[in-house]
Amino acid sequence: MAEIKLENVTKVFEKNVPAVSRVDFTVADREFAVLLGPSGCGKTTILRMIAGLEDISGGHIYINGMMVDDVPPHKRDIAMVFQNYALYPHMTVYDNMAFGLRMRNYRRAQIEDMVMKAADILDIRGLLKRKPRQLSGGQRQRVALGRAIVRQPKLFLFDEPLSNLDAKLRVQMRTEIARLHKKLGSTVIYVTHDQVEAMTLGEKIVVLSDGEVQQIGNPHDIYHKPENRFVASFIGMPPMNFFRGKVTMHDGSLILSNHSCAMALDTKYKKYLGEELIVGIRPADFSFDAAGTPVPIMVEMIEPVGGETYVYGKFGDALFQARVPEGCTPQVARELQLRISPDRLYIFDGKSEKSLRA
Repeated sequence: MAEIKLENVTKVFEKNVPAVSRVDFTVADREFAVLLGPSGCGKTTILRMIAGLEDISGGHIYINGMMVDDVPPHKRDIAMVFQNYALYPHMTVYDNMAFGLRMRNYRRAQIEDMVMKAADILDIRGLLKRKPRQLSGGQRQRVALGRAIVRQPKLFLFDEPLSNLDAKLRVQMRTEIARLHKKLGSTVIYVTHDQVEAMTLGEKIVVLSDGEVQQIGNPHDIYHKPENRFVASFIGMPPMNFFRGKVTMHDGSLILSNHSCAMALDTKYKKYLGEELIVGIRPADFSFDAAGTPVPIMVEMIEPVGGETYVYGKFGDALFQARVPEGCTPQVARELQLRISPDRLYIFDGKSEKSLRA
């Protein structure tokens, strides 16, 4: 298959403002890598530069050790699956899947064998005589996948392929894509703004913001060991709560406080006395453990979600969301006495917003 390496890759469209700035990462052979970030962060631009559909302004791209900066798209042996499927409406499913092979002058028998094998893998053999307008969204996405599979490329590039599907179908197609990756043993780079897709599909996640890489790691480390506030806030649903204050001493205890509230800190942060820090707390980490740090929340709204209940309220002036421990019955306009274990706190520098957690 393929190893992909990006080395200081930069893209400038206009006014000398980089859309992508000095991006470095490597995707190992047969690895499933996800480019994750909000709209406008540069992830699709990176994918298009890898595919050769967009010129790079600086840096280099390597495929299996060979620099491909000036190699045209059709010579990079890459298959791309788009968000809008990009199927030819006047062609049948079979012809859509066979089109690329015909352009490469494969023999008819070869084309039929390759299309049928891909159709069997995707369970769409019964759809081969239909046209795209006769297919559901999920079926169209399978056809788009099949068109990529028949080419047997070195590398698959996915550009938000599930965005047009409903929630239930997205779950189904995520499973299909994961199964295909294992079956084909392919190298995959997958672009999405959906953290659930990233966490369930990715072996490696590259988190991007404003054209820059914020963190690279596996799903566990991205979630449990965020390197800065942006990553911590972007990964996790519901999102992390944040509380900003200054480190001070009060009655012999180290605390983080602002004009509206305070929270106890571990003494290992004593070296930051007088400095501003940010504390992050995931909504799922609250408890009633007596040994935890008190976090009183004034409840403003209660949201039952199946077997779980979430409350929205304020800790001082900070808006907080918390998953309520089982057996708790919160009430609106009442204070809810929650606690947080000190080892569940995420601590960030107040200026750089980088993580200080060991």
